[in-house]
Amino acid sequence: MFSRHRVAVCVNCRTSFTPGEKESTVLTRKLGRSGIEVSALGMGCWAIGGPFSDEHGQPVGWGDVDDAESIRAIHRALEMGVTLFDTANVYGTGHSEQILALALAGRRQDVVIATKFGRVFDADRRKVTGNDASPQGIRAACEDSLRRLNTDYIDLYQFHLGSYDPEAAVEVRDTLEALAAEGKIRAYAWSTDDPERARVFAEGPHCTAVQFRLNVLERNDAMLDLLDEYDLAGLIRGPLGRGLLTGKFTAQSTLPDNDVRSGWNLAEGEQADQLARLEKLRATLTQDGRTLAQAALGWLWAHCGRVIPIPGFKSVQQVEENVAALDWGPLDPAQMDAIEALAGE
Repeated sequence: MFSRHRVAVCVNCRTSFTPGEKESTVLTRKLGRSGIEVSALGMGCWAIGGPFSDEHGQPVGWGDVDDAESIRAIHRALEMGVTLFDTANVYGTGHSEQILALALAGRRQDVVIATKFGRVFDADRRKVTGNDASPQGIRAACEDSLRRLNTDYIDLYQFHLGSYDPEAAVEVRDTLEALAAEGKIRAYAWSTDDPERARVFAEGPHCTAVQFRLNVLERNDAMLDLLDEYDLAGLIRGPLGRGLLTGKFTAQSTLPDNDVRSGWNLAEGEQADQLARLEKLRATLTQDGRTLAQAALGWLWAHCGRVIPIPGFKSVQQVEENVAALDWGPLDPAQMDAIEALAGE
């Protein structure tokens, strides 16, 4: 429950939040119809995988990492009440899963682990080499992730190919149902921004979530409707707009060559437009004293009662700022109305 003394109505999902009795209470949410309880904020573990490249040699990691700092950051998240950690087999070509396993040693029973499959890679070259959604490929990927994560089950197993043919995805869903029946996974999801693709998985009894992109600047109301229709949770990637919503970037900012965002042009184009839109919202988002990042997370909780943002991190400091958003809770209705009015101008 939220520690602030107010109720925030879910705009799309027609649910509400009620304040907790103690300031130290951590907000939790159900992982859709699975009934699995998780912290309302998860940790996205893409960045801690370190640099790697796609099939064309383009960077798809988030730059250099310090593994010791990554482990300290995960430990700090645990201390602050986070129970959900989201990764993928391809992040750092296996490295993210391995670091997560090291950090969670002895704490497996306290956490919910979500990972993904569908991409194949060469770990020695730290390079993605293609896709594999065949039943045998899924099973092999699952066994490899179980080994890297040092666990005998995965709580939420997510299909990572967001634009995969929806008709062919029925076979993927059936394979996941078989893995659930065998106890290898507890539940599954599709990481896709397309509600109609997500609907294919939603028809399966062990589907309990969708992972998709959503933030104060990028909406997907059709997906929120789907969550409500099928009693699913929404794991939100990009809740901070890949860092744009932290407020740390300007038109003059540049990024390292081994960062997935290295091609951004913050002086013109899409990212520059987003920066300009953010500036219009900044004062309203932060009017009660929370940071811009905390406000962006609070917007999500106020917008929909089914969503669980999973911001990325590379440091203890980032974890502390993001997890502290739980103490603030959702933006209040007046803020939400003001943001919608400003966004429509």
